[in-house]
Amino acid sequence: MAKADMLGASLWDAYSNKVTTLMNNPQHQGEIFEADAEARGHKLIVADFGAESCGDAVRLYWEIDPANDTIVNSKFKSFGCGTAIASSDVMTELCIGKTVQEAVKITNIDVEMALRDTPDVPAVPPQKMHCSVMAYDVIKKAAGLYMGVDAATFEEEIIVCECARVSLTTLQEVIRLNDLKTIEQITDYTKAGGFCKSCIKPGGHESREYYLVDILADTRREMDEEKMKAAADAGTTGNFETMTLVQKIKAIDAIVDENIRQFLVMDGGNMEVIDVKVGDEYIDVYIRYLGACNGCASSSTGTLYAIESTLKEKLSSRIRVLPI
Repeated sequence: MAKADMLGASLWDAYSNKVTTLMNNPQHQGEIFEADAEARGHKLIVADFGAESCGDAVRLYWEIDPANDTIVNSKFKSFGCGTAIASSDVMTELCIGKTVQEAVKITNIDVEMALRDTPDVPAVPPQKMHCSVMAYDVIKKAAGLYMGVDAATFEEEIIVCECARVSLTTLQEVIRLNDLKTIEQITDYTKAGGFCKSCIKPGGHESREYYLVDILADTRREMDEEKMKAAADAGTTGNFETMTLVQKIKAIDAIVDENIRQFLVMDGGNMEVIDVKVGDEYIDVYIRYLGACNGCASSSTGTLYAIESTLKEKLSSRIRVLPI
């Protein structure tokens, strides 16, 4: 049957020739029996994995030589779409001849790349990338069964985009290093969110613990907070008396935030710096009390003394605090 007759030319052309060939003629489909493996002095591992998002499932057979942990033969059974069959077939091929420790390093990206006709053209449309992810997951399952550990042991980082195997740490670092501001920029830099798109925001074909929209918002907020702190810290270094007016106010605010403000807030009050004026004898800091501090008896005695003493100690002995 012609490609165009089956799916329509535009959709069918989104699959590589390797994928369409293996869909109908897989090279490693089948099973390995335990008695046959034992007769050859080998150990048989059978691992099952199912993808809840699409209902596909795959069973992987590994015949392993225990003398060197090498996978001498491998077969698969796939219960799903043609892309799952093609992905499983290539995944099985990649395992043969490798040790278990080497095989567990095979990723879904390796599977998808092996299915391409040319290196720069994806083998499957974005919504089918999860099939290669399933192949990657069943490898971890098989390795875990052989080594007697949980499959999660092989995942060293939190993976946010399974299609492109992009971790949470990588996303945070790329956003910071390149000052990224949009999801489109994240996809351009990392490929995360460029395939099935379920990692971008809630509502995709499967729920996620982390979404790109939240990671971007959280990281940008942290970056803004760090910039504000850096600006404040810059204002508290060097000679306070030679700083610009803006630097002086930032330096005072930083000291107040660190040493004073929390105590005012606890009593229902607060304060703000209105102005700073440098004279021959004093550096006058004009402040305004807010909330419960406004009109409080201690605002002109104990509280005022505490604020002034702290600023004198941290910034300059010439500071004088004047409430208005």
